[in-house]
Amino acid sequence: MAHPALEKHQKVLEQALAAIEARGYWTPYPEMPSPKIYGEEAPVKGKEAFEAHLGKQFVIDQPGQSGWHAGEKSPYGIELGVSYPVCNPDELVAASKQAMQGWQKVGAAGRTGVCLEILHRLNQQSFEIGHAVMMTTGQGWMMAFQAGGPHAQDRGLESVAYAWREQSFIPAQADWEKPQGKNPPIQMKKHFEIVGRGVGLVIGCGTFPTWNTYPGLFAALATGNGVIVKPHSNSILPAAITVRTIRQVLAEYGIDPNLVSLCVAPERSVTQQLATHPDIKSVDFTGGNTFGQWLLDHCKQANVYAELAGVNNIVIDSTDAYKAMLGNIAFTLSLYSGQMCTTTQVVFVPAGGIQTEDGHKTFDDVCTDLAKAIERFLSKPEVAHAVLGAIQSRDTAHRIEQANSGQLGTVLLSSQKLSNPEFPNAVVQTPVLLACDAADEAAYMEERFGPISFVVKVADTAAAIALSERVVSTHGALTVGIYSTNEQVIDAMTEATWRSKVALSINLTGAVLVNQSAGFSDYHGTGANPAANASYTDTAFVANRFRVIQRRYHMQA
Repeated sequence: MAHPALEKHQKVLEQALAAIEARGYWTPYPEMPSPKIYGEEAPVKGKEAFEAHLGKQFVIDQPGQSGWHAGEKSPYGIELGVSYPVCNPDELVAASKQAMQGWQKVGAAGRTGVCLEILHRLNQQSFEIGHAVMMTTGQGWMMAFQAGGPHAQDRGLESVAYAWREQSFIPAQADWEKPQGKNPPIQMKKHFEIVGRGVGLVIGCGTFPTWNTYPGLFAALATGNGVIVKPHSNSILPAAITVRTIRQVLAEYGIDPNLVSLCVAPERSVTQQLATHPDIKSVDFTGGNTFGQWLLDHCKQANVYAELAGVNNIVIDSTDAYKAMLGNIAFTLSLYSGQMCTTTQVVFVPAGGIQTEDGHKTFDDVCTDLAKAIERFLSKPEVAHAVLGAIQSRDTAHRIEQANSGQLGTVLLSSQKLSNPEFPNAVVQTPVLLACDAADEAAYMEERFGPISFVVKVADTAAAIALSERVVSTHGALTVGIYSTNEQVIDAMTEATWRSKVALSINLTGAVLVNQSAGFSDYHGTGANPAANASYTDTAFVANRFRVIQRRYHMQA
């Protein structure tokens, strides 16, 4: 008999399975924050639900609580004042490990159904979560709602679909019969039990606290594991809302809610203690190279799925849509102030310039016109604030100051501070655009997170493609792009991305940006260059999070 939660969401599961096979457009979670879709009262109630958290203790009945921790600073300058339970990490791990026994007994079908119900509930909370994401990360409202809500839910559902598909391949039992010639055959009964590897740790990032958390969270949960969510210290609220909802759904279905818990740890040593705990068997991490490499080096007891820094880049060879190309790149460099792991940092342009439908453009023309395109795109304050959001961390603000000073290259467009009338204390900055030569590798060949980008002069298109490949192979990237009207050039760039193992976008001039990744269709990261050792989401991301334990015995003739 099917689990009731799976019966309730069977159609969504079937559609998700079809989507990850066909890779076309599909989502059960509408991305537009429309009252017609989510209900007339949803926007108001969602904002009220968010505001109800402010200045209060976020109560979660978890084991080992010793006190409370606050300290989130909103990039928009509003007072958050939320405090969260501080719990003993060892007790959280022990409780999650204990709860895994009941979670295993539910079976793969039950786990899948419960995960689908959790995602359904989270979708209903999209406005609340959207406001929480906006006010802790600095994203603009539309991005916060979409990336923090429906798009994150898409990625979570994607993990659940892959997890169910892999587990469904494994039969519960089998009759084994081996012929023995004239003698009676050997007959055995074999049973196959799907068992989670152990408790998973998901370490959140400060800029995308749900989008980068849900893939690992649901991949671990759907494959039979408990999960401890360790959010970034400045983006706790979206994770806390998520964890509390998960625990509520688990309890409703008779599962020990301590299967999933929130670990608020202001000190990195607590995260390190958790990550190396012998009962932690998977670690999901998004963030900088230093701590990411520490996890890879020290978490020998666990599988580590890490998304790290990279140097995303675009090669411009030629175009038949010059203005549209510049507009697309300007949007790419401006979106959320470049605080995305997929944002382009380097634009390679041949020293001899490029051919366009308007004739030849010199290298200097491209530099000047791209700077103007950014200024034009952000010229209306309401557009600028909606797109840029706010600067999430002081480190990013310092990097902008360094770039503005000219230390890293010739300043084509300096970053300007903007005043947001709705949030007067917000730190808002426009992109800074620099120019340098290909030989100035120390400037552009490392990630400079934030609205900082370089137009790099290269000898010719062949040199640009070769340099793009070397950058990706050496330093990693999640996205690269090519603009060219020459099929041979596009083919050469395509082959370079096969070698360096990175996703390629070709001649984007419309509504899709190189830094956007669509659930159920785009693979986010390949897991095969230094920017990430895993992909959101593919079979490899889920399949090694569970094991099959068999038992067998002779059958009586």
